[in-house]
Order: sequence, then C-alpha cells, then structure tokens
Amino acid sequence: MPKHQLAEALLDKIRTRTVRSGVIGLGYVGLPLAVEFARAGYATTGFDLDATKVQTIEDGRSYIDDVSTADVADFRKRGLLRATTDFDVLRDIDTVNICVPTPLRKTKDPDLSYIVSAAEEIALRLHPGMLIILESTTYPGTTDELVLPILERSGLKAGKDFFLAFSPERIDPSNPTFGTHNVPKVVGGMTDACSSLARELYGAAIAQVVMVSSPRVAEMVKLLENTFRAVNIGLVNELALMCDRMGIDVWEVVKAAATKPFGFMPFYPGPGLGGHCIPVDPFYLSWKARQSGFEARFIELAGAVNGAMPHYVVSLVSDALNSIRLPLRGSKILVAGVAYKRDVDDIRESPALDLLTLLQERGAELSYSDPHVRMLPARHWQGGVDMKHVDLATVPSGTYDCIVVVTDHSKFDYAAIQRSGKVVVDTRNAIKEPGPNVVRLGAPRVATTPALV
Repeated sequence: MPKHQLAEALLDKIRTRTVRSGVIGLGYVGLPLAVEFARAGYATTGFDLDATKVQTIEDGRSYIDDVSTADVADFRKRGLLRATTDFDVLRDIDTVNICVPTPLRKTKDPDLSYIVSAAEEIALRLHPGMLIILESTTYPGTTDELVLPILERSGLKAGKDFFLAFSPERIDPSNPTFGTHNVPKVVGGMTDACSSLARELYGAAIAQVVMVSSPRVAEMVKLLENTFRAVNIGLVNELALMCDRMGIDVWEVVKAAATKPFGFMPFYPGPGLGGHCIPVDPFYLSWKARQSGFEARFIELAGAVNGAMPHYVVSLVSDALNSIRLPLRGSKILVAGVAYKRDVDDIRESPALDLLTLLQERGAELSYSDPHVRMLPARHWQGGVDMKHVDLATVPSGTYDCIVVVTDHSKFDYAAIQRSGKVVVDTRNAIKEPGPNVVRLGAPRVATTPALV
C-alpha cells in the first residue's frame, strides 16, 4: 500500500475510533495515558513486564493515585482497556506509545536500556501503517539516532511504511489541577505525515496539542522545562546556605519577593531534588552537550549545589543534636517523609534516601514515618535493611532525639512531630508555628535553647 494510503487508513481509524492503541510501560506516565486514550474511545492495551500491575488492571483496579479505580473498572467493562505481558499482541496494534523509565547510571550517564528493549520488541512485530511515539524523557537525538535504526531493521522505512514521533510526558503526580488530559502535549514527528498522525491521535484525548518541527525539538523542550526548575532550585538552595550564614530567613525573603507581579517566579529550598525528572533530566542534557563538545557548566553547577543539600541537612541535624548535648552517633533519628514530594507515594530519587544513608554511615539509629510509603525495602536505599513506617500518633513525647522533616505531607501532624522529637529539623518550612526545639533550613536559629530531656 502506498505511504499516503497507509497514512489515510490510520487517520480514518483514529477519527472513527476504530484504532487499536498500545502503551508500553504502565507506571505514572503510561497508565494515565492509557486511561485517557480509553476515555477518548480508543481500544487500548497496556504492556508491562510487571505481572502484578497487569493483573491489577485486568481486575479493574488502579495502583496509581492519579487514576481512579472506578475509571479502570469502567473501561475494562466496556472493553476499552486491557493489560498484558505478551508483546506478541503488538502485531494487532495500530499505535504504540513508549512510556518506560530512563534512569541515570551511577556515572550520571543516560541508561536507555528500557527504551532499547521496548523498541526491539516493537521492531519484531512492526507492520505497515503503524505509528510509534516515544514519550520517555531522554536527550535530543534519541528518536532518530537510537529508536529509528532499531525499527528500520525490520526493512520498513519511517515516514513511508510506518510513522515515528516524540512527545514528552509532562506528568506532575498528585497535581489536583493539571493532569494528562489538560496539560498541552508537545509533538514532533520524523516527517509531516508522522506529525499529523500523532497530532490526530492525541487530539481526541488531550485538550491541546502543540506541534514542533522535529523530534529533537520536542526532546529538548522537556529537558529545558526540567532544567529550568533544577537551576532555579539550585539558585535558591545556594541562597538558603547564604542566608544561614547571614542570619536571614530565606523563606521570608522568597515570600516577599513573590509579591512582585512580574519578573520573578518563586522557587523554594529543600533537602535535595527528587522524582524521576528534575534530578535526572539536566544530566541527560549536559551528557549530550559533552558529546557535542560543549560543557554545560551552569547546569552542572546547579546539579552540584542540589546534590550537596542532603549533606547540609546532616550538618543541621548534627548542630541541632549538639544544642541538646547529644552526638549524632547513637542518636535516635526519625525521617518524616521518604516520598520525593508531598502527598505522593513515589520515592524515586528522593533526597530522603540519600539522607538516610548519610545518617546511617554516621552511626544514627534510624526510623521513618510516611503515611504514603508503608514499607521501605532495603533495595531502595543503600542502608541494606528493610524499614517500616512509624505512626507518630502512637509515639510518646520525646521518643526521638531528632526528627527531620524531609517531605511536607499534608497528613502529618506537625504538632505531634514537635512533641515526638527532642529537636526537629524542618527542611521544608512545613511547621508553621515552630517551637524552640525546631531548626529550619535557611532560617536563623531560635535563640532559646531547648531544655534537656
């Protein structure tokens, strides 16, 4: 079939809602996208190697807070959503979105093994007229330098026999205002036909589609967005360190600066960066820049500042314990919040994991509390032990020598945190009425010395 006929045939399937869509990777990005495709009327199949996730969806239940079980059950009942571990089902799929993880290696180089595996699975079942869209965050050039050659091993050619595009995911877990449906979708295709088909596919499921000229532009868009945040967080983290030396409350400074109606956007300091995107994406960009002979010094400096924040928090903990004449070694320390951001259960790249490791190396006796993360398996941090969530409501006053607020969950009882810890280190300005036993990151120390307990 000529290429224009292949494109027209797929376009007709999309518009008549007879298209069979597939999503590889059913995590925080893939499952919400699959649900939106199902909501748009596409018969959607999710692919994942995790049999537990697949079975949960097949049973009509959700395992992600941003996706309701009611929606999953409804779309399963109507035959619009299914999940499988069998990649041979791709032979019957018209469109495939790749939503797999793209972590960093320990050397801070991109690990694209999940993308490569997904592309190879598709290549084995690639058929004329198929549309493939990569959504995983990666460096500019991944779509045409890595994914395209793998797919074309099949003998089919992009833009002629099949269609290929990149569209960066822009998920913000637990955001009550912006989700998959109403966050504009940036799309860049290998050819005009690739772009047009991708735009049509998303158009029924996403409120706004923004077209760019190529996959490389779309890839760079995502890296710019998250590097912008990482650099500005690095700036305010450095300002917090500066304010600490100068006896100025950085939180008061940012709050006042934010009253300016133009030319300023507030960012806030913290114990370090977390989540899959913001700690990772700038390194993807600087790595690719080095391949082109360019040194991204500004970006890497921000990364160094942010990466050092857990070490600074350890120094705050040590100082707070010294104020009540206790050493760090042997002290009972509880970390409040191990998820990377408030009110989510995602611990990927959480600064709490680095902080726990640093405190353990210094001989502290560790516990943690997080209403969203009931178990912290040993494999998720370098401490080598499994840990269980501690319910602070059941803890007597003064149980812990120090409590460190790392994640400002709305479910936390901050009054109970102050009661349970002899001293408290607040890295998020979460405690709105701090007592004399509270030390805040980036704020002057309270003059009153806590009584010895």
